[in-house]
Amino acid sequence: MSKTSTEAPGNPAGEEQDLGAAGSQLSTAPVETAMPGSFGGNRKPGLTGWLAWTGREVLGWARWTWRQLTSMRVALMLLFLLSLGAVPGSLIPQTGTDALKVSEFQAAHKALGPIYEKLGLFHVYGSAWFGAIYVLLFVSLIGCIVPRTWQFVGQLRGRPPGAPRRLDRLPAYATWRTAAEPEEVREVALAVLRKRRFRAHVEGDAVAAEKGYLRETGNLLFHLALIVMLIAFAWGQLFKSEGDKLIVEGDGFSNTLTQYDDFKSGNLFSDDDLVPFSFNLKNFVGTYERTGPNRGTPRTFQADITYSVGAYGKAKKHTIKVNEPLEIGDSKVYLVSHGYAPVVTVRDGKGNVVFHQAVPMLPLDSNVTSQGAIKVLDGYKNAQGVSEQLGFAAVFVPTYAKSSGTMFSQYPGLDYPVLNVTGYHGDLGVNSGIPQNVYQLVTKNLKQFKDSKGNILKQQLLPGETMTLPNGAGSITFDKQIKEWAGFQVVQQPGTDWALTGALTAIFGLAASLFIQRRRVWVRATTGDDGSTVVEMAGLGRSESAKLPEELGDLAALVHDRAPTKTDEDLPVPAEGAEQQ
Repeated sequence: MSKTSTEAPGNPAGEEQDLGAAGSQLSTAPVETAMPGSFGGNRKPGLTGWLAWTGREVLGWARWTWRQLTSMRVALMLLFLLSLGAVPGSLIPQTGTDALKVSEFQAAHKALGPIYEKLGLFHVYGSAWFGAIYVLLFVSLIGCIVPRTWQFVGQLRGRPPGAPRRLDRLPAYATWRTAAEPEEVREVALAVLRKRRFRAHVEGDAVAAEKGYLRETGNLLFHLALIVMLIAFAWGQLFKSEGDKLIVEGDGFSNTLTQYDDFKSGNLFSDDDLVPFSFNLKNFVGTYERTGPNRGTPRTFQADITYSVGAYGKAKKHTIKVNEPLEIGDSKVYLVSHGYAPVVTVRDGKGNVVFHQAVPMLPLDSNVTSQGAIKVLDGYKNAQGVSEQLGFAAVFVPTYAKSSGTMFSQYPGLDYPVLNVTGYHGDLGVNSGIPQNVYQLVTKNLKQFKDSKGNILKQQLLPGETMTLPNGAGSITFDKQIKEWAGFQVVQQPGTDWALTGALTAIFGLAASLFIQRRRVWVRATTGDDGSTVVEMAGLGRSESAKLPEELGDLAALVHDRAPTKTDEDLPVPAEGAEQQ
């Protein structure tokens, strides 16, 4: 080959004018428009002229606004604003997630609280400004994707444009003379390009080919995936539900609102959307490291259950582990917490059992030092025969530290369980209508039991031991049976599969749009003045790339192998002053 070039000439304007259709439509990006002046033009006198001018002005500005909104620049800005707007939702407590923390934040920040409330920072994802950004981004992506998709479909249905008049002005260029006929060269070039997966055809005296359509496909897929993710996110937020339930071994749960300890849901969620199922906790197994620096670290947490779907479903066995939830329809049941529930028996002064059940204790540390409350609401009468309510503040440790004598556990396993109880009697306040924590005592209307010396009555009990209440008030026994409880979270969030699919598609689409280059190649074969065939090959990409000249060189080498350069012996002697290619 006698001449190759990889540099563009220094006349961009002339080059663009010379390329014509050959350099167009390498992308489906819309053409940027300048800031408009007046769309109305000259206004004619009178009311009719004013109305016509106003209509043109309004329509022009509307079209310009729509073009700006559907531009990729604005879409990226809105996406950035959406990400920025989600930051307060992660840093500031939200009413939909934890209303108690919101109340505590407002109580602790008297000045910032009202400001945050007005700005909607306590309910970011439901605020008007976040919704406006969300809707504008959605509209922007739709308005950007639809015209580009139709334009790209038109490009796929069409053929690569014909060769420009001056191929030597393109960024990558090669030329040589050959003894093969022009038709033969074009056939060779057509076969070579098609073998390299170019879309190619003969137009006039040249072969036109194009490759890299997956770049635009990836670009469109990326934006379509963003739309799918936005829809999935909105759908999931509107129809989601999330509930927590603490279940002691031997107890069960039915998926109804009244069964949950805590429940949150989206704005469009209804009771009918709950998946009908139930399950019983048969056994909980928790094991821990015994020795070494990781002593006390959990090794196994699993809950053995039996569950059934629907009112008359057949019972099935299943084991729920951490990060291995039970999936029933759109619901997932996660194992999220664990603790102990010592079995306690309370008797009145006559020896009658007025309370006998397992009492869940809430862990305070990693060694499961736990606290709770034992509440006897009905059936108890004191020594005088007057109905009262009993309450016991309790602290439970699965492994008691005998050397220190403190109620802090040394190990999370049941090596040396001890229950510390402090007794109260009176009114527990459960009938006041004010909600209260089932794991804490409200001692406002309660009196503490005291021994014969006037000291507060409290005692550390081993399994099987009993604390006798003074003045024939009864007793409380820490039974030898100690049950365990498990905390479950039932999550129902539709659209997660769509969101995952959209995210993966967006990654693949973005990778295709970044790493695949769309390019065009032309091979022109014409008869020269000396009777030999002049072969010209040129390439044009959407952007400058070192790979385009390399690829053109490979293609030229393949064509040259079958249409080699004409030897000097076969070339006629050029006239004096003529330039030889």
